[in-house]
Amino acid sequence: MSGSFTYSQAMPASTAPRDSTRFMIAGIQMSVPIGGRNIAAMTIQVEKTMALYPGTDMIVFSELAMHGPLHSCAAEDPEADIAVFQALAAKHRVWIVPGSFFVHRGGETYNHAVVINPQGEVAGRYDKMFPFRPFEAGVAGGTEFLIFDVPDVGRFGLSICYDIWFPETTRTLTSAGVEVLIHPVLTGTTDRRAELAIVQATAVMFSCYVVDVNGLDAGGVGRSLVADPTGNVVHQCGQVTEIFPIVVDLGLVRQVRMEGANGLGQVLKSYRDRDVVLSTYENNGASAYLDSLGPLAPMSKR
Repeated sequence: MSGSFTYSQAMPASTAPRDSTRFMIAGIQMSVPIGGRNIAAMTIQVEKTMALYPGTDMIVFSELAMHGPLHSCAAEDPEADIAVFQALAAKHRVWIVPGSFFVHRGGETYNHAVVINPQGEVAGRYDKMFPFRPFEAGVAGGTEFLIFDVPDVGRFGLSICYDIWFPETTRTLTSAGVEVLIHPVLTGTTDRRAELAIVQATAVMFSCYVVDVNGLDAGGVGRSLVADPTGNVVHQCGQVTEIFPIVVDLGLVRQVRMEGANGLGQVLKSYRDRDVVLSTYENNGASAYLDSLGPLAPMSKR
């Protein structure tokens, strides 16, 4: 898949055997109002999280948590919005992924996310690669992957919602050593059940943690989920506001990648050592069959 990488730091991905590298990630599943203006409520949740769980290393919000799902509520001053979370990150010495927000840039609209480090610096930026077309009409897709390293911990990557339905995105990230996939979503539709299955499958197929954070109200139907590199569900939320701190074990990721899930299939190595040439990735994935499916448009009435 075409696309380039952005890295927050240069650090080789670890292939060491299992160790005790642990890292606490607190997902925040909360209401996202239809009209946006959610930053004050998000700030309260950050303060609450750090008061209740002071060992938290990273806080993750859902997709479009800041301003909601309407294009009309796109960030007017995105850098000022980001600065609020930069100050919180520096105050509490915590990583923050404040979901995403629509931003206008160069005549296009993007679904944009940032990662902020404990020094209050923007460690990386990402535009959603696969807008939920045809419903997320008018949103341009990004072309750069986001990988960032947490010093002395491991390698993390970020994708947004519909991106995970395309395994090429996670393949690209994990082939570069990503061990934890941060995945903000806004899913309020009937395909949430399918998405949860994809989260679990992604975790075991790519031997990584997937931290999938959904919103409530206009921000989704909840049911946020964390899956580990064996595909097991570490935690699944209900459909109420919830702060869910989870300790991810990077040593487990490294063990599974070296030895296989439960000592069985070593999928990343099997992919590396494959005999087959995957022709679907040639010519940018073009095929006569795909062309025959017609335009990407909403289903018409019968």
